[in-house]
Amino acid sequence: MNFLEERIKKEGTVKEGNILKVDTFLNHQMDIDLLKQIGEEFHKRFEKKPITKILTIEASGIAIAYATAQCFNVPLVFAKKSQSINLDGDMYVSEVESFTHKIKNKVIVSKSVMSPTDHVLIVDDFLANGAALQGLIGIVQSAGATVDGIGIAIEKGFQPGGVTIRNLGYQLESLAIVDSMDAATGEIVFRKQ
Repeated sequence: MNFLEERIKKEGTVKEGNILKVDTFLNHQMDIDLLKQIGEEFHKRFEKKPITKILTIEASGIAIAYATAQCFNVPLVFAKKSQSINLDGDMYVSEVESFTHKIKNKVIVSKSVMSPTDHVLIVDDFLANGAALQGLIGIVQSAGATVDGIGIAIEKGFQPGGVTIRNLGYQLESLAIVDSMDAATGEIVFRKQ
């Protein structure tokens, strides 16, 4: 078992509806040392790629993406879920549906922060159905940039997102892949990697 799987086993909570709560260490309260380990692991897995930008979606992916961007020493861009007065000019826009929140959001990236010369590593906390990743891939493609890889902290391997993204030909690296989980017993089974 790797460091993230161990932490999930110790502190993760399984809820009805295929929800895995990791809010005590990953996406509400954040363990800075764990985030640093995650960033270092993504750097190790993608260090041979010519990464120029890290891309994520607000909000839960930002801390993981920040730790990863520090390791690569490149800028971090996060797709915003709403238009603000600070975000103006031409933008790349994609629609994504959140598995957790069951809502559709338009995600936005300013054209001023992504260009055709960029080599992008997409990073996020969870992968379930893959809608958020497909939206981010669409933004990178709209910019004429290259997706050089995708790093996910926790993949729900029993949902279709991982298969869908891998079938598109992307290098997808998930640090923990949950093959099954049971809300009644709290049991979490990880895929051997």
